[in-house]
Amino acid sequence: MTGVSSDSAPAELLRTALVRQLVADGTIRDERVAAAFEAVPRHVFVPHAPLDIAYADDVVPMKQNQAGVVISSVSQPSIVALMLQQAEIRPGDRVLEIGSGGYNAALLRELAGPGGAVTSVDIDPEVTDRARESLDEAGYGDVAVVRADGAFGVPERAPYDRIVVTVTAWDIASAWLRQLRPGGRIVVPLRMRGQTRAIAFDLVGDHLESRSTTVCGFVNMQGAGAGYERLVPLQEGVLTFDEDQEGEPHPQYDVLTLPTEQTWSGVEVHREEPLLDLYLWLASKLPGYCVLSGGDWPAVATADSLAYLASRSGSDEVHVELGCSGHGPHAGQLIDHMVNLVQSWDAMHRRGPAFQVHGSDAVLPPGFHIARRHSYITVTWAE
Repeated sequence: MTGVSSDSAPAELLRTALVRQLVADGTIRDERVAAAFEAVPRHVFVPHAPLDIAYADDVVPMKQNQAGVVISSVSQPSIVALMLQQAEIRPGDRVLEIGSGGYNAALLRELAGPGGAVTSVDIDPEVTDRARESLDEAGYGDVAVVRADGAFGVPERAPYDRIVVTVTAWDIASAWLRQLRPGGRIVVPLRMRGQTRAIAFDLVGDHLESRSTTVCGFVNMQGAGAGYERLVPLQEGVLTFDEDQEGEPHPQYDVLTLPTEQTWSGVEVHREEPLLDLYLWLASKLPGYCVLSGGDWPAVATADSLAYLASRSGSDEVHVELGCSGHGPHAGQLIDHMVNLVQSWDAMHRRGPAFQVHGSDAVLPPGFHIARRHSYITVTWAE
């Protein structure tokens, strides 16, 4: 559905090459998603980028704040493709995109088809102006672009069959639940305990149940939905606590200079294996869980001690053994607890977690609960 007359042959060739790459590496598994990527001219949405950058599988930063932090970008195509497949958008669906930019909205429009409707909302007028201009140029003038705080959705165009959030969220906004049709789906990059993963949730009765997850990274949500993480500086690093951990204790500033204790678990993992499921498992079982800078290692803190995950060379060149290091008078106890949890994860919980989201704590299922401003996230692990 492109109306771009300046879509050059080089751009078409690069776009085709990108799609073939994403199909070949298994990122795109859906023919409709592949066709949408073939149809949408990504270079129109990143007009200042050279064509080879526009069609690389990489994020393109579009705006920074005064501190130099990227606050708007056109997302990496492989991450976009994974989330579109999680969303399973059908022809005729009404779709709300939280966080604009134009490119993803055009892909959503291709998937929803002429019988559907796409609304894209962003709090930043520069972003919405750019999205509107680019969408019009690319031939997607019927995509609605709204400047508003995405935490409140766009109620006048609700209800939606699908909501796709393209900014990192700390919470599931109440408005999103109200504006989602019964049985509808929301795909959201949810930040929990120092990690972000895109989770596809279906609305089941009055709560959300996860259907799939993928690791991802996005710029942070602004406005009412913005979150924060508490940073505790150390002499040789920084500890990061989640926003609901305000009362968690932390050790003294020089704890990392105290003598080191260390224990190894006997658990080996591939050097390239993602370990975020392990990290979340530790977070769900360790009071005082936090993240230690320098390697974003999962850690556990008390008022006088600190322990954190460590690794060393494994039995061959492609594996490492996991263990735990610690400092302080109670480091040994913390280390033993963490090592035991690493071993239990390896033995029983590699299938990964499932998630539910409830709007109230009146009736919560068993599991690890993370309290947010408007919701409660429950993490459960299959035995």
